[in-house]
Amino acid sequence: MKEENAARGNSLTLFAFFAMTASMVMTVYEYPTFATSGFNLVFFLLLGGILWFLPVALCAAEMATVDGWQEGGIFAWVGNTLGERFGFAAIFFQWFQITVGFVTMIYFILGCVSYIFNWNALNNVPVLKFIAVLVIFWGLTLTQLGGTKNTAKIAKAGFILGIAIPAIILFGISIAYLVQGNPIDVKIGARYFVPDFSKVNTLVVFVSFILAYMGVEASASHVNELENSKRNYPLAMIILVIVAIVLNTIGGLTVAAVIPQGDLNLSSGVVDTFKVLILHFIPNGTWIVKLIALLLALGVMGEVSAWVVGPSRGMYIAAQKGILPKSLTKTNKHDVPVNLVFVQGIVVTIWAAVLTLGGGGDNVSFLTAISLTVVIYLVGYLLFFIGYFKLILKRDDLKRSYQVPGGKIFKLIVAACGFLTSIFALIISFFPPSQLVGKSIHEYLTILSVSFVVTVLIPFVIYSITCKKSR
Repeated sequence: MKEENAARGNSLTLFAFFAMTASMVMTVYEYPTFATSGFNLVFFLLLGGILWFLPVALCAAEMATVDGWQEGGIFAWVGNTLGERFGFAAIFFQWFQITVGFVTMIYFILGCVSYIFNWNALNNVPVLKFIAVLVIFWGLTLTQLGGTKNTAKIAKAGFILGIAIPAIILFGISIAYLVQGNPIDVKIGARYFVPDFSKVNTLVVFVSFILAYMGVEASASHVNELENSKRNYPLAMIILVIVAIVLNTIGGLTVAAVIPQGDLNLSSGVVDTFKVLILHFIPNGTWIVKLIALLLALGVMGEVSAWVVGPSRGMYIAAQKGILPKSLTKTNKHDVPVNLVFVQGIVVTIWAAVLTLGGGGDNVSFLTAISLTVVIYLVGYLLFFIGYFKLILKRDDLKRSYQVPGGKIFKLIVAACGFLTSIFALIISFFPPSQLVGKSIHEYLTILSVSFVVTVLIPFVIYSITCKKSR
């Protein structure tokens, strides 16, 4: 397939490339998390978009088009600059973070289902919530063992029905709500734009905005297929940043406007917002709210399905190189690395137990899951940027079809912005969010810190063991 794509040449239009990338980074279920920061969310979205999103996208495009680096993604980029050990660590973090992300996504699905069936225990009783997470995840995992032929169709339908349509409806009714002059629960104005930097714990919400942009580097592997990539790639990224900022701002502010901070539930806040707005206009419209909740749940299920096999592909390449046990290279007749998928499922099960049972299954679990997803991925991004620095400073003679414009100095400035923002996000992730108090703070810090340290050590331990065996 890759050879066929290469033969066809530049086959992706600007819009096609934009749509493909947007489907990787835009989600509705993060709106309630954005809403926790009030009007500051606009500042955070701009900060993350300009200082982090664009640097990742541009640097990834350059590294992805270096001759011989087109296969393997971040494993090849970091491995060819910093060495195979760090390349494996980078791809491991990229894969491992989604095992936490699955739990975050399924929490949202359960929030929708609990509302549809008026089953509050599903969202509030830790043991029941844990069982429900496993049923949904393993059910979706088993459906993907038949190959990825229909996965793209499922993900596309899920995106349209479960994300695009609900978002359009949300924007429409929120505008109508504001036009009527109804009271809102968020303060909007210039003085509320910049966060209070003296309160460090309020800044931890910034990690959710970084999470909103994570994964954009995955589309960089298609730069060679993009028409007029030197012009269209940065243009697509700029358009995506603008669209993402606008849509996330409207979505986040809508949630913040109609749901008081004290009543905001991070896994069901979107459904709660639809409920307030729709019942305001249609008092007997509960069935409409439940229909939208069903669409939202199906949309995220499609997203989970799309991610089940995808991330394991990078680990499959590592297994082929002998870094992982040979048994993990086994694929079924549909070319699905079944053993890796099942290992992934076991890891997700462990995270579900730690986050749901350890965090009490409420906002502590959700906040910890988001923060853990970010800090794990951020370590991979730090390696990614260090690799890019080495490419520019030590191996700038390597041929590539796309380069970040502006010369070496500007390249270093762009990469430095992304690198420093990553460090900033990593540090503030370990400060407890302002909405956590008392025992919850201890739970958050303990689960996050222990999980982070263990995760960072795992790939290096694995590589050391496999290297000794190969000798």
